[in-house]
Amino acid sequence: MKLAGIGFLFAVCAMAAAHDVRRYGARGDGVTDDTAAIQKAIEAAAAQGGGTVRLPPGRYRSGTLRLRDHLTLDLSAGAVLLASPDDRDFAPYEKLTFTPVDDRETTYFDFALLTAEGVTDLTIQGQGVIDGNRTRRGGPKTIAIKGSRQVAIRGVTVANSPNYSISLLGTDHVDIDGVTIWNGYSDGIDPDCSRYVRIANSYIDAWDDAICPKSSQALGYPRATEYLTVTNCITRTSCNHFKMGTESRGGFRHITVSNLVMRSRDRGRPAISGIALETVDGATVENVAISNVTMEDARTPIFLRLGNRGRGMTPPRPGVLRNVAIANVVASGGTLASSITGLPGHRVEDVTLSAIHLGMRGGGQTRDLEVPEHPDKYPDASMFGELPASGLYVRHAAGLVLRDVRVRTVVADPRPALVLDDVQHVDVHGFAAPPVDGPLMLWREVAGALVTGVRLTGTMPVFLRLLGPGSRDVALTGNDLRGARAVVETGAGAPRGAWREAAGIR
Repeated sequence: MKLAGIGFLFAVCAMAAAHDVRRYGARGDGVTDDTAAIQKAIEAAAAQGGGTVRLPPGRYRSGTLRLRDHLTLDLSAGAVLLASPDDRDFAPYEKLTFTPVDDRETTYFDFALLTAEGVTDLTIQGQGVIDGNRTRRGGPKTIAIKGSRQVAIRGVTVANSPNYSISLLGTDHVDIDGVTIWNGYSDGIDPDCSRYVRIANSYIDAWDDAICPKSSQALGYPRATEYLTVTNCITRTSCNHFKMGTESRGGFRHITVSNLVMRSRDRGRPAISGIALETVDGATVENVAISNVTMEDARTPIFLRLGNRGRGMTPPRPGVLRNVAIANVVASGGTLASSITGLPGHRVEDVTLSAIHLGMRGGGQTRDLEVPEHPDKYPDASMFGELPASGLYVRHAAGLVLRDVRVRTVVADPRPALVLDDVQHVDVHGFAAPPVDGPLMLWREVAGALVTGVRLTGTMPVFLRLLGPGSRDVALTGNDLRGARAVVETGAGAPRGAWREAAGIR
């Protein structure tokens, strides 16, 4: 009992020591401008070497608030930090010592409701709401943290953001846990040039990308985003659920993503993609592992792109995309084929897809294999339009492993389920797709491939069509291909000796 009493006393003392914004003049009526009062409480805590600033229940209208070292901003249940509807109440865009090349939303951090730069040991927490208070895109960021360390954002709800809801730039050792992002008009959470970031147990609803790691040039120099973990989240978006690399100058390394549920929003268009990994500005993306994902109505379930936009580069040069493993993905309602695409002479390397279920709507049209390269085009999962494959299209790749990849269509689709074009060293095991009136797989210039464990579920004219004089060393073994009238058909200069069949059932 004495120990319990002491604990209670400590808790009461801690609450008393917190800087209640009402003691500094905040009204919390939703009408009065409480910016100065809240900032005064923050500065009082900072003057003591740090502390807690508490917002009790109420609606606190505010412009820009600058957060400090060793600070906890605590929003009680029933507290709403309400962004002023007047942009003039916010700090202007900061002056930079370099010429920015990225977009304004990505680059600037002062024009925000909560902003911090160069701070250490910052926590934003509680059961309250941080409300961007807008009805469309265009306005201040809601939480913008730059060049900082040891940051935690826990429990709060971030609503109605006209700009990035949570924006991190050059900020390391970040823990975002149990956060709800509601009705964002721009991106949800963007770790940019940041390291050791954990995003967990959160619900993210945003019109633009839900979780969008970047490695932009907003610091004035390239810096990689590394050691990022995303787990146990629900994402809802009209753009991309998890997209990495729209800005990709610094690169990405050591990224893990697991246990995501991707759903459509209650309003607006379906998502562009579920998983999008891109490098288009000359940097390296490597060592990425994604697993245990379900998605509905993402138009393109999986999109991997190595391009050559070369933003901020003279001359542009392609980067590297390699060492990616994606496993245990169940998608439904897809309309555009998933794709893995590099450029001529610059291959996507060492990608493994395992236990991938691609539920597609189907009903497409037969397409020519000549798909435009679009080397400098903005990376977007719909950038190629409808592809020659109904399920998966791969071009300019090496070291590809497809294990238990299954394609299902609601409406019959005449296209091959798997199209490979200029691909080296391929393992295909247990691939499955509905029968088509043509080849189930169409491969051009494929060298060094092994196909095993395929069991056809119906009849079709041909299982695999090989095209191009560079096709060679294609081996089939341990398959049940009795439904195909022909196992392999060669054309367009593919040598007859390009393939061989070992033990199997026919």
